[in-house]
Amino acid sequence: MHRFLLLDDTDVQQAFAAHLRRLREQAKLSRVALAERSGVPAPTIKKFELTGQISFRQLLLLWQSLDDLARLYALTQEDAFNAKIPSSIDEVLKDGF
Repeated sequence: MHRFLLLDDTDVQQAFAAHLRRLREQAKLSRVALAERSGVPAPTIKKFELTGQISFRQLLLLWQSLDDLARLYALTQEDAFNAKIPSSIDEVLKDGF
């Protein structure tokens, strides 16, 4: 059964910020060390971790420094995403979703 969530842009921004902060902490990187690695200024990283606000380019630089960009890119591949979603009740019943 699918759960429906009511999300807004702030929820998603904060989720990305929390995810990347966890990855930074797991890698035992300070904000300054991540800034050196990514090219994103440390004050910008701090603001992002606290508010979720950052430019898309800087988000990609941080993601590339802490995670695999291919994982983020995969979200843009419509065919792979749509293949998982049934388009009719018959497909649901047939495939046992």
